[in-house]
Amino acid sequence: MPSSIPRFAAVSAVVAAALAAGLLAGSTSAAADDSATGTRIHDIQGTTRVSPLVGKQVTGVTGIVTGVRTYGSRGFWIQDPEADANPATSEGLFVFTSSIPTVAVGDAVSLNGTVTEYVPGGLNSGNQSLTQLSKPVVTVVSQGNPVPAPVTISAWSVPDEYAPEGDAAAAGSINGLTLDPETYALDYYESLEGTNVRIGPSRVVGATDPYAELWVTVKPFESRNWRGGTVYGSYESQNTGRLQIQSLTPLAQQPFPKANVGDRLTGTTEGPLDFNQFGGYTLTARTPVTVEDRGLERETTDKQHKNELAVATYNVENLDPSDPQEKFDALAKAVVDNLASPDILALEEIQDNNGAKNDGTVAADQTVKKFTDAILAAGGPAYEWRSVDPENNKDGGEPGGNIRQVFLFNPERVSFTDRAATDATSATGVTGRKGDAALTVSPGRIDPANTAWESSRKPLAGEFVFRGRTVFVIANHFGSKGGDESIVSHHQPPNRSSEAKRLLQAQAVNAFVKDIVAVEKQADVLVVGDINDFEFSGTTKALTDGGALYPAVKSLPRGERYSYVYQGNSQVLDQILTSPGVHHFEYDSVHINAEFADQDSDHDPQVVRFRP
Repeated sequence: MPSSIPRFAAVSAVVAAALAAGLLAGSTSAAADDSATGTRIHDIQGTTRVSPLVGKQVTGVTGIVTGVRTYGSRGFWIQDPEADANPATSEGLFVFTSSIPTVAVGDAVSLNGTVTEYVPGGLNSGNQSLTQLSKPVVTVVSQGNPVPAPVTISAWSVPDEYAPEGDAAAAGSINGLTLDPETYALDYYESLEGTNVRIGPSRVVGATDPYAELWVTVKPFESRNWRGGTVYGSYESQNTGRLQIQSLTPLAQQPFPKANVGDRLTGTTEGPLDFNQFGGYTLTARTPVTVEDRGLERETTDKQHKNELAVATYNVENLDPSDPQEKFDALAKAVVDNLASPDILALEEIQDNNGAKNDGTVAADQTVKKFTDAILAAGGPAYEWRSVDPENNKDGGEPGGNIRQVFLFNPERVSFTDRAATDATSATGVTGRKGDAALTVSPGRIDPANTAWESSRKPLAGEFVFRGRTVFVIANHFGSKGGDESIVSHHQPPNRSSEAKRLLQAQAVNAFVKDIVAVEKQADVLVVGDINDFEFSGTTKALTDGGALYPAVKSLPRGERYSYVYQGNSQVLDQILTSPGVHHFEYDSVHINAEFADQDSDHDPQVVRFRP
């Protein structure tokens, strides 16, 4: 993941029309000639997501400065201290200056400028737009005025229903719909766009990231799990209490706190409510952000018994020899200590020997050796490995990196069955007599010529033997969610175009598993890896079609079903699926990364233990 951060799709007819007329921020066309004098902020914001005055010159817009941003999208927020009676119209507004603003919080200002709708991420992102005043002429009327009292965002103020159904006549957009802030969470937040808001003590549901932002929830019990996260359990359960927090103070002046999931924001956090590309509605904190450490610890899975086979999968996030030795050592320590040295370990995102250097190198033997050496130094087994080098720049991922899946296995516990030499374009198949299946090539790639795998990682199949029993493992890294719209998209439901490729990939893997089971009904088959999709998704349904596989994560309590945290939602991306021949197993999603500010990878590894 993401893995993968969703962005895309068409803009609504309303905003597209504004673009055509040259009215959106960033347009090079001239603004409309008509103007509105003495306009109030709530008149600019209007009762929908797009201002009724978009493109117009407005004069005499007055308000109190509630926040100043001197970096990124530079500008300031103003708010009318005299609100109207309509809860759908915001009293706050962002003023885009492009240069460092010369106003201060508490200034009373009068403004002339152009009303624009700015779409963070661009018109094709699918994001909602931010109503703002551009090219402002600013007059400071007075200084030192009290900031308008903040609106408190709380568990009681945010509706439980997430968003209205998009308007079919506007390609599913909600832009033109009148806001209903008492019914829908997205409408509630939009009705406060630019407004000075505050939250009280709140649970952290998304750890501090490298961009100095974190996620909280204002709903203490919404989809909560015992580690403090908020679990994303379906497309209809978006978790309305989530809110991104950023600081208005530059990091050089005030460091942003490092917080893990389950920690707690203390006191009151207050500032203007913004909308941005990487999370949607965001409280830009004017006050210091303070965090109470609640002591979240990394998990350790159980050690497999002598007659149990432990198989794990781990996305190691673009590992290559140029990474610091500390990263190799930390990942190795996790394999040994947190994963209890599994017998078979399928790795995703192993890069070639010179990483992102785009010079045609595809071999990854140096990458794997550096990792297996680190595991041995950490007290783990002397893992052997198998893989198939990809074609140069044909499997997606970071250009030049040539990421691929790799099998590690402990030769003291399990053996690998090598069959026939192969290459990136050759396919493995299934052979054998009734009741005794085998791969034609091991290790081998599944159906690499299938267009489903274009610019994507091809599944790696391997045949192992444990205590005399053959086990088939298929390591996967399905296509990412790149290109999908965010759940705060102006399309509701959002467009998820990337699912089409993963659906085809899932069907190809499902067909291969069925080929194995058709020969050997009770075959032990494990489909593992970064599936890049949820346990309730169409991708998972296609993998399990006909009862060929079972998503083992569903054996866990709902609160434990996650391997990744994105925008405050704890969700499933990494999976292990079992064939019917795997009768009894123990499954563990080992939470060591996704919930923490300090990560060795952004994914949590998965482990299954069973007796073949």
